[in-house]
Amino acid sequence: MNPATALATVLVDELLRCGLTDVVLAPGSRSAPLALALYEQSKIRLHVRIDERSASFLALGIAKRSGRPVAVVCTSGTAAANFHPAVVEAHESGVPLLVLTADRPPELRQTGANQTIDQIGLYGSAVRWSSEVGTPEERPGMVAYWRSLASRAWHIALGPDPGPVHLNLAFREPLTPDEDESWCEPLDGDATGPWTKIRAATPGSVLHVPPTRRGVLVVGDGAVNVKRYVASASMAGWPVLAEPNGNARYGDHALSAHHFLLGVPEFAERYRPEVVVTLGKPGLSRPLLSFLRRAEEHIVVTPALSRWPDPVRSATQVAQEAEIPVVSGDDAWLKGWRTADLVARNAVDSVLDESSEPSEPRLARDLVSAMPGGSMLLAASSMPIRDLDQTMHPRRGIRILANRGASGIDGLVSTAIGAALAHGNRAYALLGDLAFLHDQNGLIIGPQDRRPDLALIVINNAGGGIFSLLPQSAFPEPFERVFGTPHQVDLASVAAAHGLPYARLETMDGLSKVIAGEGLRMVEVRTDRAANAALHARMREAAHEAVRRSLHA
Repeated sequence: MNPATALATVLVDELLRCGLTDVVLAPGSRSAPLALALYEQSKIRLHVRIDERSASFLALGIAKRSGRPVAVVCTSGTAAANFHPAVVEAHESGVPLLVLTADRPPELRQTGANQTIDQIGLYGSAVRWSSEVGTPEERPGMVAYWRSLASRAWHIALGPDPGPVHLNLAFREPLTPDEDESWCEPLDGDATGPWTKIRAATPGSVLHVPPTRRGVLVVGDGAVNVKRYVASASMAGWPVLAEPNGNARYGDHALSAHHFLLGVPEFAERYRPEVVVTLGKPGLSRPLLSFLRRAEEHIVVTPALSRWPDPVRSATQVAQEAEIPVVSGDDAWLKGWRTADLVARNAVDSVLDESSEPSEPRLARDLVSAMPGGSMLLAASSMPIRDLDQTMHPRRGIRILANRGASGIDGLVSTAIGAALAHGNRAYALLGDLAFLHDQNGLIIGPQDRRPDLALIVINNAGGGIFSLLPQSAFPEPFERVFGTPHQVDLASVAAAHGLPYARLETMDGLSKVIAGEGLRMVEVRTDRAANAALHARMREAAHEAVRRSLHA
């Protein structure tokens, strides 16, 4: 057996023993040993994509939804560089990825050899760990090295601080198997499982939150143990301010209009809490971030003490676990929050319901309400997730995801497809036109690869809608060219090119009908950027006025 085949066979077998179930492969020559070893493993679900960037975001989506490491494999050169955006997102959002890049052997590097770049440490600080595996050789001890390395990579990616791990694998030719099956030592692994068995570390001591009725639980992206803390906050009489992708916006204590409440200075001052407990990374709402900045006691609960989220640097304590005590007393604090939330939500709903024409915030609100129980929704990182944050009513039984680690526009179609494949039930993606067009290649799926049950709902406002809500919109002359970036792409034609069923939402009353169906499909929703900006302004004004009236009632 040649060394390249031996390394690939052992590495794939060891990762399978660790628990690997899904691998995304982008074809190439130097990665042939890995590709062939993966093809021979019937226990691994192999997904093949021709675009490395789309491949890496597909792996990200599968890992984000499943919570398990997913491997993504490519050949040498710029193929490996195209993984970088997904690696950064996985690093920032704590998603476990195994990044396996094939490389030229050392004697071909820095010589002008074809398809050769410097891949050592290619992803810099955006990985939890990286290793230059070394060119395989037939000598005793290599099998133990390869298997222990694979076990280490798996467990570092898995956590307790999950994230991407990079193995750079240099292969000399021959790259394909030969007829000689002999090797200088057995290639077999441990009969009982992984080569190296990792025992979980003892959790840190529990931080006891100061007893108070005037507390608030904030839940952001990437939160863990959500149900436990929501239950504790409810028993303590605290409101729950949950961003949609925190998956804690359910139950009687969950608010839906905190973005608007906290934008009213009188409310924010009157309902200033004694303690705030934060799970995950909040970052969708500027009023919420300002609220955290003013917190007297801000406790951040995070599994990774080396990288806690604190975007406004207001954390007073950081802990792996916290206990929210039950405190007796009246419910005036909670009642005040809920009353204001209800009037703000009713005001927003009234504005949204004035017209049956599709609007972006109403689409976000109504889509969540229309989704069947057990569904998953991936929202794009710009306006769709913010519209959900401002309009979504509390509900149970759905899962919401977003690439809010680095909040990039790239790879969202592929992320949605990957998450939908891992979800295994009805799935939806709410994307802007630019995000959709940025990852059109994610729709290139071979006939042997699985297709998800996923509706891609694309808001087409002919450009970058979020900029119309930012200060840049005050400069009309350069705005369209350098911010609005209008396009003339016919999305129906894009769908047809990929063989996707296509529908267009004409009125909001038809939403349930157009999102129904099975398989991978597209729904286009056309909106106007200027009208969208005006609608957001009316929502804000109506909500703020309603809250002020309730405060003075």
